[in-house]
Amino acid sequence: MPADLVLLSARLLDPATGGLLPHTALAARDGRIVLLGDDREARALAGPRSTVLDLRGAVIVPGLTDGHLHPVSGAERTMGVDLSGCRDLAAVRDALAGAARELPPGAWLRGWGLDPNAFGTAPVGHAALAPVLDGVPALLDLFDGHSLLASERALELAGIDGPRTFAQGSEIVCDTEGRPTGLLLEDAACESAEAAAPKPTEAQIRARTAEVLHAMAAAGLTGGHAMDGTGLDVYAALEAEDALPLRLRVHPWCRPETDDDALAELIRLQGTGGALWRVTGVKLFMDGTIDNGTAWLEAPDRHGESARAFWPDPLRYTQVIAALHRAGVPTATHAIGDAAVRHVLDSVEKARAEHPSGPRHRVEHIETVPDDTVRRFAPLGVAASMQPTHCCEFTRADHTDNWSRRLGEERAGRAFRCRDLWATGATVVLGSDWPIAPYPPLQVMAGARHRRPADLSLPPHGPEQALTGLQALRAMTVNAAWVAGEEEHAGRLAVGYRADLTVLAEDPLAVADTELAGVPVVLTVVAGRVRHRGAGV
Repeated sequence: MPADLVLLSARLLDPATGGLLPHTALAARDGRIVLLGDDREARALAGPRSTVLDLRGAVIVPGLTDGHLHPVSGAERTMGVDLSGCRDLAAVRDALAGAARELPPGAWLRGWGLDPNAFGTAPVGHAALAPVLDGVPALLDLFDGHSLLASERALELAGIDGPRTFAQGSEIVCDTEGRPTGLLLEDAACESAEAAAPKPTEAQIRARTAEVLHAMAAAGLTGGHAMDGTGLDVYAALEAEDALPLRLRVHPWCRPETDDDALAELIRLQGTGGALWRVTGVKLFMDGTIDNGTAWLEAPDRHGESARAFWPDPLRYTQVIAALHRAGVPTATHAIGDAAVRHVLDSVEKARAEHPSGPRHRVEHIETVPDDTVRRFAPLGVAASMQPTHCCEFTRADHTDNWSRRLGEERAGRAFRCRDLWATGATVVLGSDWPIAPYPPLQVMAGARHRRPADLSLPPHGPEQALTGLQALRAMTVNAAWVAGEEEHAGRLAVGYRADLTVLAEDPLAVADTELAGVPVVLTVVAGRVRHRGAGV
């Protein structure tokens, strides 16, 4: 049988060793690698319908996988004005003023990526943006994805005129006189404003998701671990239209209000999906974020906040983890603060004590943890899912950023401990958490290596926690496959393995840390099919 894809004149990089394989060519058929050999051997497998490409010395690595992203909710969120590049209030106001001028009368303005550091040491509130949002109903997502800033007009239309009580750590932030400042923390509070705003249609969300996924493929991603609470119908529709360019491992959400019947439904969903997308886990939340004071810390932050769990009854979380573990369902839990991470590990440890064999669990984010917690991951077999570009872009080496100021020197000094977790034997997986941070995988790996923001002239935050080039590559290939339970057929260049491939113009291990993000992506292949082809290929 002829091969579907033949790649010639290439260098094949093995992430297991960091060395080049003794081959120059690769052939794939029916979505699997069927040959690693020389050009002559590969050409012999080419047929009249085969795609044959001369890579001219480009480097093939196993397909890069983002360990944590939000394709559908992120696609919807990013339909508004992009504020992620605004570093001060003047830039935010300029961006919003330009967007407001384009709005039809009475239309809502949506924005995303708002960095609280743009407000300096002042509290985040709509008053600072009133000069450009006067009379405009606006909802602005803060970069953390856990909070919204609503304009005065948006609050009025939503009927929000004072504090409310929510079950899960949500809050309508009010001033000393009980008037809403516009800052809404966590889902329940945010949804109280979003309920008044117009929603995009299903077709618009589907089209935007397809656009985003194709851009991700062009950036070199072949797959991702999708942490959206919804979107299964979007993935199914895109695959039916042959418009799904990535392989997605989907984790529906389990919230504190999830009862036993809903939990049984999450278990039933496992394994459902299509050829390129599949439900293979559950996403839970143990806390919120440090930046907005909703994380769960062992001791409150310097504002007296971040002192409680997202689950009103943490014991219920422990029971849910035990039930999912017994059912063989892997879990991914958002846990940012030290108390949150500790509780997740305690819960997994208890579940494993009762049922030693079971699925692989993981903790998402792990932004600040002490030494004793770091050492617990490897013995429990819990993966550490890390997003180093959060540290790079939203914190500062001198600890003058909002995140660091809230934590204080000691806890800010143990930020995103990628190297320490790796050194203890924990499986570290890298991702972007897009749309919280940019999705290009080379940028994610570069951030893990140099710990600097996009402005490379600025100093790194915690350079002692940097990963090596090989570690960063493994974290988006070998380790991503392991945490998904797919190490027997993904994450390596080997016969019989999936033909999910990323082809780069240069060897990522030979490129300087500060230059890696700029390396051109030559080719992206998913299931043996070319999903992106760079110029000149």
